[in-house]
Amino acid sequence: MATAHPALAMRGLCRSFSQGGQTIEVLKGVDLDVARGEIVALLGPSGSGKSTLLQAAGLLEGGWTGHLSIDGRRADGLDDAARTALRRDRLGFVYQFHHLLPDFTAAENVMLPQLVAGVRRAEAEGRARQLLVALGLGERLTHRPSQLSGGEQQRVAVARALANRPVLVLADEPTGNLDEDTAERVLHAFLDLVRGEGAAALVATHNRALALRMDRILRLDHGRLAPA
Repeated sequence: MATAHPALAMRGLCRSFSQGGQTIEVLKGVDLDVARGEIVALLGPSGSGKSTLLQAAGLLEGGWTGHLSIDGRRADGLDDAARTALRRDRLGFVYQFHHLLPDFTAAENVMLPQLVAGVRRAEAEGRARQLLVALGLGERLTHRPSQLSGGEQQRVAVARALANRPVLVLADEPTGNLDEDTAERVLHAFLDLVRGEGAAALVATHNRALALRMDRILRLDHGRLAPA
């Protein structure tokens, strides 16, 4: 029986930057598979390259070499339009700061990526309501970001990331801007929703206690990945 493609596959991924006439190697031949439905924590000190790895996985910037596949589709070599379509259809993103649109309600923020992808408005509205209710925000659908707490705003961002049913969610310090108790609640909601949706996730964090809640922990140090 054929094995399903991993949500994310990297082989020999390298990324370097030029600074002050010197070449700084940030990623040094990273090999990584994230299976469908698996949640992987990515630990590493500040400056270790966690964000660079996530940006490469999310097709957010070029400059890397090696092989990278999303849901079985090779991403290296794609043109801008094809990368944009793959990112829209297969990936979701959660950042340390929620980046919600301030003039739109919680529901509208979750609807927008669906509308951009061509989903009918009624369907997008139903999907937004489903996700926000699952995250405990059923009474906040019509609230704008300024009317929500920090934890509530981040849960809206989680719902937005899952709106288009991505195969892989990339989260960069998703609780890093929250106090400890709120971070715990947001992470719990995030993990429950990602698992409930059957998505995979790669989560960069500096918090080992939170990382222990995930299926597997990897550490990025000096440009290389290893089990933590």
